[in-house]
Formats: sequence, structure tokens, C-alpha cells
Amino acid sequence: MLWLALMTVVGFYLTVLALLFFAQEQFVYFPTMDIDGTPKEVGVDYREVQLITRDQITLWAWWIEVPYARNTVLICHGNAGNITHRLGKIEVFSKKLHCNTLIFDYRGYGRSKGSPSEHGTYRDVAAAWQFLITQGIPQEKIIVMGRSLGGPIAAYIASQHKPAALILESTFTSLPDLAQEVYPYFPSRFLTRIGYPTKKYLAQVKCPVLIVHSKDDDVIPFHHGQELFESAPEPKEFLEIKGNHNDGYLVSEEVYIPKLEKFLAKYAAK
Repeated sequence: MLWLALMTVVGFYLTVLALLFFAQEQFVYFPTMDIDGTPKEVGVDYREVQLITRDQITLWAWWIEVPYARNTVLICHGNAGNITHRLGKIEVFSKKLHCNTLIFDYRGYGRSKGSPSEHGTYRDVAAAWQFLITQGIPQEKIIVMGRSLGGPIAAYIASQHKPAALILESTFTSLPDLAQEVYPYFPSRFLTRIGYPTKKYLAQVKCPVLIVHSKDDDVIPFHHGQELFESAPEPKEFLEIKGNHNDGYLVSEEVYIPKLEKFLAKYAAK
């Protein structure tokens, strides 16, 4: 009986290891195709645009132009839902911070074609960057903003160019680092095929950086934000907010909006 129990436990453990290795995309990406609103619901006019990636995938995006905009923001959203679930973030940048805003869905999200993958998302953000350049916006006037899974994607594109600034909110140092904390009883760091090495990309950027994180974050521990701040080049700033992973910027709006406004006024090109 003991031998049978041991074999059952070992079999279960090996099954979980196989799932973590071969099916990890299902643990990372949670896209939805449901359309739950548009920027008009928060009083923002927008234009629906299509982006074509280098490997010929068509992406769905919203382009919001604001009269006399002070800056242009490229938003890389998190790992769940789609752009229709980011109306609050759109309202922050377009209405409250008065910025042109481009937000796009990764492949496999919303109305975007294809299936999500790490290298695919890098191609996706490259297509979004190129769209802004074709609109006549110089790279030194583009602010790249990434939240959660969007953090390493934003840091990647910022490392490839020289934007006005980079904002990383509630993101992790790397996916293997986070996986080891989420699944501590498995060799998760070594099983993780999807890297998203935010810390590595961040060390390569050549623009001002703002790191935003909450001590109450229930998905990505606060120390990830602290480590990212330590690895970021100067000039850099850190904003500690309150609230959980999903509502921190809303709960902390009284400090969040003024800090972003001050940061952009200080560092972003006019």
C-alpha cells in the first residue's frame, strides 16, 4: 500500500511537471474575444485601426488623438481579456493626462488574429511602434507603458529604440522568477520556456523610467517592482501605490495621476 501511494504521488508530480512544461501557454495567456465596450463609454473619441506584424498577423487596435496632446502613449496591456477591458487606463491617459493613446491587442486577443506567444508579442508591439512612426510621431515623443505581462513587452520595445520614457506598472522581473514563487514545490524556474525577462530589457533602455507597484499586489509581489527599480538606469523614479493587482491605479488615483503627470512633465518631450 505504501508503494502504491508513493507511485501515485510520483505520478501526480510528474504529470504536473509535464503540464507546467508543455502547456504553460495556458498558464500565461488568458485572451477573450468578447467585446465589452469602446472608448466612447468613457467619453473618448477613437479610431479603430489594423496593424500588420512582420509575420503578417493582423492586430486590432484603437488610436486616440487628443487636440493639443502633450505626449503620445503606447499601452501594452496585461495577460487577460482584451483592449475593451482597459477603458479605465484609456481614460487616464487620454482624458486626465491629455495624451494621444495607442492601445492594441496581442495576437489571439480580441479581434486580433493568430495565437499568443512570447516572440509573437514582441512582433506585435513592434508593429504598434511602427504605426506611431508612420503617423509622424518622433520616437522621442513616444511614452511606452506596460502593465503586468505588458511590462516586459514594453521594456523590450523601449530597449530597441529610444522613447521619451518608459512606465512599468505591477510587473515582474521575469516569468521564471515569478513561476518559482507561484509553484515553489516544483523546479519551475527551469521548466519555464516563456521568459519575458523584464529586468534584462530594462537594463538596456536609454530613457527615463517610472516603476509603479503596490505592496498589496496579490499577483506579483512588491519586491519585483523594487528589483526592477534597482536594475533600471538613471533617471528613474518609483511610485508605491495601494490596492491589489487589478485595482491599484484606481484605488490610488489621488497619487497615481499627479505622479504620472509630474513624471511626464519632467521627462517627456513636449
